[in-house]
Amino acid sequence: MFNLLDDPWLTVRPVAAGPLEEVGVRQLLLEAHRFHELLVDLPTQKPAIFRQLLLPITVDALGRPVNATDWARAFTPGAFSSAERKKLTEYCDANRHHFDLFDPSDPFAQVPGLRTAKGETKGSALMVATAATGNNVPLFASRTEGDPLELTPAQAARWLLHTHCWDTAAIKTGVVGDDKVKVGKTTGNPTGPLGQLGVVMPMGRTLYETLLLNIPFGQALLSDDLPQWRRRAADHPLPSATPTWQSRAPRGLLDIWTWQSRRIRLVPEETLAGLRVTRVIVAAGDRLLLAPDHEPHTTWTIESPGTRTRKPTAKSPQSPIRPRRHQPGRAAWRGLDALLAMNSTNNERDATNKSAGFRTSTLLSSLAEARELLPRTYPLQLELTGITYGNQSAVIEDVFFDEIPLPLTALDPDSMVYDSLLEAVDQAEKLANAVNMLSADLRRAAGADPIPWDKGQRPGETLLHALDPLVRRLLVGLRTVGEDFELSERGLAAWEQRAGREAWQVAEQVLSTAAPSLFTGRTVTKDGKELTFRLSSAERGFRNRLDGILARRAAARRTAAS
Repeated sequence: MFNLLDDPWLTVRPVAAGPLEEVGVRQLLLEAHRFHELLVDLPTQKPAIFRQLLLPITVDALGRPVNATDWARAFTPGAFSSAERKKLTEYCDANRHHFDLFDPSDPFAQVPGLRTAKGETKGSALMVATAATGNNVPLFASRTEGDPLELTPAQAARWLLHTHCWDTAAIKTGVVGDDKVKVGKTTGNPTGPLGQLGVVMPMGRTLYETLLLNIPFGQALLSDDLPQWRRRAADHPLPSATPTWQSRAPRGLLDIWTWQSRRIRLVPEETLAGLRVTRVIVAAGDRLLLAPDHEPHTTWTIESPGTRTRKPTAKSPQSPIRPRRHQPGRAAWRGLDALLAMNSTNNERDATNKSAGFRTSTLLSSLAEARELLPRTYPLQLELTGITYGNQSAVIEDVFFDEIPLPLTALDPDSMVYDSLLEAVDQAEKLANAVNMLSADLRRAAGADPIPWDKGQRPGETLLHALDPLVRRLLVGLRTVGEDFELSERGLAAWEQRAGREAWQVAEQVLSTAAPSLFTGRTVTKDGKELTFRLSSAERGFRNRLDGILARRAAARRTAAS
């Protein structure tokens, strides 16, 4: 057998120099202060492992911090106390029988005896996001669906948790005991719950700190808010280990973290290489009626009546607050306006009839409340993960992953760092737009239309790529600024100088493609007015826009010239 609590299946990097270690859940939790980070096969596995195992075990065993002071009191020592370690050990001992991956009567996160009417199974690649199976064929995949995929118990455990969190939507295999099966299948299945979010996870210097950073403080857990392993009995009101499933709202943190979005059975077999999983059954599981507002790992969009995509109905309710998803190809720092939207009241007012507002994640709101109890220069990191689905969410098109440093002082909307960061991000976007406008003016001068925003490669994207390391360097540098105005201004002035140089490098590439005819240009009539587009006016317009965006840089240049 293979028990997730005690058998090694998680790879961790120690804080001290040394080789990587393979550990079970029990050792990882008890020695969380000793490990720097958890290493995974695919970035989207990390939130799955934290949510399906590490966080709920910690909270179910030790409880949830009541307020910022209570949370900081637990965070500051940097390790679990001897009393907490005793509680975690007792919890693991009492629930150990629920964590055996291949137990015939109680397999972890699976349904014992799950079967189809014809006794069919599918290849284990069905659970592996990076493997070819059915319509899901990743680009440059090295294997085909016909190649058997043998998963070690450790691999199978990681992909099992990943499937519950990120599985594709659409048709799923029908199983015996599911009264909603029609013609051997179920339809209308949504993606796994994390597939509907843009996941944001605060990361600390050790796994202990990361655990605490991902536990929001607040009201006590409800009595029926339980992890899935404590809802295994068939007669439980919310059973997790039967072929039947429900559409419902989650009861709280433990329920949403361990949400069983699929009914699964792993089929192990002995091979020459040892125990392997080559066949699986993945069927329909519980469906979320709505993403709950206590979901901690996402930022939110506050829709206004004018931006709602559809009207809510009794059968299909819709909340005006919905999770924000990450945009593929877009650096995480470009979404800082949503990550730093600390004051929900102000941001709801920002949701006008024509535009939506933002709200940050519950975890960042909690951290904002506790920030004064932590060192001002604490090296907080944010990891952002997401999946882009295609073809009615039935295939995985892309995996999003990015990480950014975030100064704690930026979580205070009244701080200089908060204003500085949003100013720099706004400047980066405006610089990209300025380069795009230069390109558009030159194309008009040549008698062509500007490049559409949703087609082709516009030069502004090239500039944003060049600005990416500069913004990240600024994020790190602003950790030490505090409320020192002069230090902040020096940092922003240095940013503007570098950003200006990068903008001109891209602009010069655009200008170098100009044909000789662009010197004389072209005159067009629009709305009764004559407009002349030529190389000189396009360049002059770019210079003016650049000075308007980078005011410190322009002032320094004028001072140097006088």
